[in-house]
Amino acid sequence: MSKFAAYNFKGKKALIRVDFNVPLNDKFEITDDTRMKAAVPTIKKVLADGGMVILMSHLGRPKDGPDDKYSLKHLIKHLSELLGGTTVLFANDCIGEQAHLTQSMMRPGEVLLLENLRFYKEEEKGDAKFAEKLSALGDVWVNDAFGTAHRAHASTTVIAQYFPVEKRMFGLLMEGEVASAETVLHKAEKPFVAIIGGAKVSDKILIIENLLDRATDIIIGGGMAYTFMKAGGGKIGNSLCEEDRLDIALDILKKAEEKGVSIHLPSDSVIADKFAADAQTSVAPSNNIPDGWMGLDIGNMACEHFSNVIKNSKTILWNGPMGVFEMPKFQHGTKAVAIAIAAATQKGSFSLVGGGDSVAAVNQFGFADKVSYVSTGGGAMLEYFEGKTLPGIAAVSDI
Repeated sequence: MSKFAAYNFKGKKALIRVDFNVPLNDKFEITDDTRMKAAVPTIKKVLADGGMVILMSHLGRPKDGPDDKYSLKHLIKHLSELLGGTTVLFANDCIGEQAHLTQSMMRPGEVLLLENLRFYKEEEKGDAKFAEKLSALGDVWVNDAFGTAHRAHASTTVIAQYFPVEKRMFGLLMEGEVASAETVLHKAEKPFVAIIGGAKVSDKILIIENLLDRATDIIIGGGMAYTFMKAGGGKIGNSLCEEDRLDIALDILKKAEEKGVSIHLPSDSVIADKFAADAQTSVAPSNNIPDGWMGLDIGNMACEHFSNVIKNSKTILWNGPMGVFEMPKFQHGTKAVAIAIAAATQKGSFSLVGGGDSVAAVNQFGFADKVSYVSTGGGAMLEYFEGKTLPGIAAVSDI
């Protein structure tokens, strides 16, 4: 049993760092509540034990102190609904008098949401005095914010030193994230395929290099595939290409060959005469795209090839789309990959989907519940798979 699950929160005030950095529209309505929903089981466990919950989070990137646009008060109503109608108290500051007064009068079963941590520059600076003031609000510190685990901020890392070992722990979401990532990184059953997409090779160099020692197959799609195509002498028309990364692309292909890792690039592409939803489209070999045209999705042959590799794998990591899936004309490749991952998962494979665009894609196509795990942390998951130590994890586990 995990430390969090075994802990009895009866009568305790649990100070929980959550990641409620959710998108809001111009009416302050939440357009994607995935991160809020992910924190609910942790909150409910504390409440069920007879404890009190004090939630702290950031929202957006406020520049100079309090800004109504980034106030967490906009989340109160929806959070209450997610918690089955539980009243959510709100403090208009995270370390001020109101926060301490409200916290001091809380009763078991109550939830208090603190105002945006980033209204204080001390949060991102990892200021110890600020962290100490936050720590005074709780008996126990719970880090359940995987999305910010790669940042050594006051509330995610520095605060740990103000709680004894037995009173600092991961929440259920963080436990799940770490366990899933560990399964893929260190306990992966072979064949292990990593599907890496997105626009730029430069964003994914470290993750690809780290996976060369672990994966049996690496599928490369999205805009970054054309840098590899050009590096190999192909014609890519107006497709996205990082000219300064051609040597690195060749180096990755060489290292993969030396290590016996199969790199799979798209044999064909759906090409367009402009980057637009109403563009004229055609199909061409990915290494022979006419001048004036650009690859915006993988073609049918690539879909079939990638799907076969995925369906024959026992462990699957997906980070990054195969094309501009936000436009209906260029979503077929990303959807085909999602379908293949779901099919493999149903047969018993372990699948982890992470990275903002991949998560958006599985949600958009309705496959979120058909894969083993969907990670809430884009940047954090990337850094984890690059082999880096995440401060938010180290603050709890290296103790």
